[in-house]
Amino acid sequence: MILVEGESDRAAVEVCARRLGAGRVEAVAMAGITNLRAHLRTATGPVRLLHDAAEAGYVARVLGASPGLSVEAYVCHADLEDELIRAVGVPGVLAVVDAQGERTSYERMAQQPAQRDRTDHARLRRWLGARSGHKLTYATLLAEAVPIDDVPAPLRAVLA
Repeated sequence: MILVEGESDRAAVEVCARRLGAGRVEAVAMAGITNLRAHLRTATGPVRLLHDAAEAGYVARVLGASPGLSVEAYVCHADLEDELIRAVGVPGVLAVVDAQGERTSYERMAQQPAQRDRTDHARLRRWLGARSGHKLTYATLLAEAVPIDDVPAPLRAVLA
């Protein structure tokens, strides 16, 4: 079983599993890392965990309190969306945004005073999380768009 923080992470894992030939995987979205303990209580076999770097301390405490359970943890630099943006590249992500007909929405957000001094990468991360459903939609699209040889290391490792 693969535990992931949210639905967008689950979608990206499933798309990359198919693309990498890993077959069908059991990816479970925990609805947030704070539900890790509850999911580990019901785990019946080895667990692979994909989480954000900011959650590493919490994950270590929970795993430390779960002796005897086999858990392999894989860490995304900031989050999985960040990993996918880096793997696809800003021009590639903007091409996906264009294909969805949402470039104007992105450009409008990018021109806001709070966004002007940020990099395109940072603005894209912010934009993906700004609208309900965006993370899920774009996690799937970016997982499809990432060149197979550039699938982010934590995602490739959790599927190995």
